[in-house]
Amino acid sequence: MAWKQIEATPPHIIYLLLSTFLLSYVLFSNFLRNRLHLSEPPLALLTGIILGPFVLGWFKPNGLSEGSWGWGDDIVQETTRMIVGIQVFTVGVELPKAYASRHWKSVAMLLGPVMAFGWLVCGLFCWLIFGVDARTALVISACLTPTDPVLAASILSNSQFSERVPKRIRHMLSAESGCNDGVSFPFLYIGLFLLSEQAPGEALKRWVLITLLWQCLFGTFIGLVIGTVFHRVLRFSEAKGYIDGPGFIVFYILLAAFSVGVGSTLGSDDFLVAFGAGYGFARDGWFAEKTKEAKLGNIIDLIFNSTMFVYLGTILPFDAYEYSSNTPWITPARLMAFLIAVLLLRRIPIVLGIYHWIPDIKTFQEALFCGHFGPMGLGGLFLSIEARAVLENGTSNPDPHPPMLTHPITPREKAIATVWPVVSFIVLGSTLVHGLSVLAISMYSHFVRPKHSQADIVAGETDPLIGMVHESSDAEDQSSSDGE
Repeated sequence: MAWKQIEATPPHIIYLLLSTFLLSYVLFSNFLRNRLHLSEPPLALLTGIILGPFVLGWFKPNGLSEGSWGWGDDIVQETTRMIVGIQVFTVGVELPKAYASRHWKSVAMLLGPVMAFGWLVCGLFCWLIFGVDARTALVISACLTPTDPVLAASILSNSQFSERVPKRIRHMLSAESGCNDGVSFPFLYIGLFLLSEQAPGEALKRWVLITLLWQCLFGTFIGLVIGTVFHRVLRFSEAKGYIDGPGFIVFYILLAAFSVGVGSTLGSDDFLVAFGAGYGFARDGWFAEKTKEAKLGNIIDLIFNSTMFVYLGTILPFDAYEYSSNTPWITPARLMAFLIAVLLLRRIPIVLGIYHWIPDIKTFQEALFCGHFGPMGLGGLFLSIEARAVLENGTSNPDPHPPMLTHPITPREKAIATVWPVVSFIVLGSTLVHGLSVLAISMYSHFVRPKHSQADIVAGETDPLIGMVHESSDAEDQSSSDGE
């Protein structure tokens, strides 16, 4: 009789598995972050891969195979929309007071020349390696232009390593990651409008009116309005004693969800709305000061972002990474070659070439770090689903599953079949490489020192990284007595 009471349904199993992972990570989080220099995204991703259909098969949310939950790409789209939206809102909240007015030039250089260069370089190598047409290559490369706020937040905050990087570098990279998920939409829709086979004049008109003016400019404006209005409402409520402590804390997450809802309902740029709302909400520093001890950003990283990366690990299409007669242009060797090209050439050359014109980058080593540290993650996945939706049915709502290919394949069908496998593979590689790069940098920094100046614990140094400048006015200023 007792065995009949056991209800090992998929939702019940995932409650156990996800909570087990998070409990295990929390118990050793300080050791993992500050001794092993490991952040949660790569660990969560590997956990999802192990639990997913291609290893243990305990967690099969997507797909139509036996035992799967039957979830589709619409679930992927909405979960990534909400997680990334909350994260870019968090970035906007956590930037220093009046950050944009003082550091706009550095962020503009990253959002302009650096993003445009990465878009063209990724498009070039996509065209060369996979043999797709230029329009499809530009769509895929647009999905890879934004840096991921989730990965950036997990590495650039709340760790011993992050304290070794100057605050101006951390803030600049965070601000970039908060903006560029939304700024990627104009790049994406250039290729999409061209693939839609519209007349060039009509395509240009839609790109300017819908993508630039409505989605980007209006999205940013409405986000700033939302943030400013709710900031004043919250201050009034707090001054009158109408809101209690728990309500004050939860207001933050609810406003992030509200801003994403406004952006998606209006058909505007969700992420720019959310980022603008976060920045407008906290740009005078009052809310950040009030919630300093709550560490809301770290809680969001741990719960929402880790759960999302476990989910991502279970839906990676490993079967699509192998050679198939339907998609013979996608092979493991080509995917690896493209990953290497993207990691080495997407950002590093352009940042090294123009860092003298980026005020917040002071040295060559800082430029190399900023060039390397451009992780691709959930934002890229959202853009790839958005691209497939537009190509599949002309809307932003994707079909539950990719269509079956029939020969001869049109350029549009080839783009639909290519964008998800290629982008998801790059996100997999980026999550592992950038997630583990903190360990690699810390180890390198340890062993290049003279033996007498090495920390007692391997990679246990706390002073600034080699070649990075910590200004004396920086609140995080660290001693350089170890000789770095």
